[in-house]
Amino acid sequence: MIYLFTGSDTEKVRAKAFAWVAAARAKAPEAPYIRLNADTITPDALSEVIQSQGLFFSKMLVLLDDPFALAEVGESVLDALPQLRESQNPIAIVAPKLLAARAKKLEAVAEKVFKIDASEKKPAHGFNSALVNALAARDRHGLWKELMRAQRQGDVPEMLHGLLHWKARDLMSKGGRGWSAEEARALSRSLIELLSDSRSGDLPLSLQLERFALSI
Repeated sequence: MIYLFTGSDTEKVRAKAFAWVAAARAKAPEAPYIRLNADTITPDALSEVIQSQGLFFSKMLVLLDDPFALAEVGESVLDALPQLRESQNPIAIVAPKLLAARAKKLEAVAEKVFKIDASEKKPAHGFNSALVNALAARDRHGLWKELMRAQRQGDVPEMLHGLLHWKARDLMSKGGRGWSAEEARALSRSLIELLSDSRSGDLPLSLQLERFALSI
């Protein structure tokens, strides 16, 4: 089953998606959760999340994070829509600023569509510009402080990680004074690895993010 998060306001769409994931995980904490972005979505990965079931769980929560950031990845997701729709796993697709033709295809098969456009009122905990600006400026102490403040306000680690990884990809495409192109790519890779390491149980994601902030 597909849950689509889309609209012209990228930051609000992402915030809504990660809040939805947090609520879903709170309802079923035993269910595995996997987040795939455009760099890690492959036909094999899609096949796995469509079919995965285990001895100790009946469903897996899946987040496909902005697959249309890469054209060929977006096309593979569109090709897999019939299977994604029939999957017993809840599959959230974050796809801001979709082209009309793609939006129509996704909306036609989605269980529910969350659409947030730029004209709508900003939520109380929307896009955290101070957090991503601290990362862009390579301000490790500022980034750590913003992480602590955001978590005290109730923002979940998955949401904060998603914002940081979005900014890393933004730096890759647009550049920034604090990061070279190669450093931005390495930053993106390190955030992907960080999320994977947190799933292994060595350290929870919140502590992994603190360690990351102080290492930049």
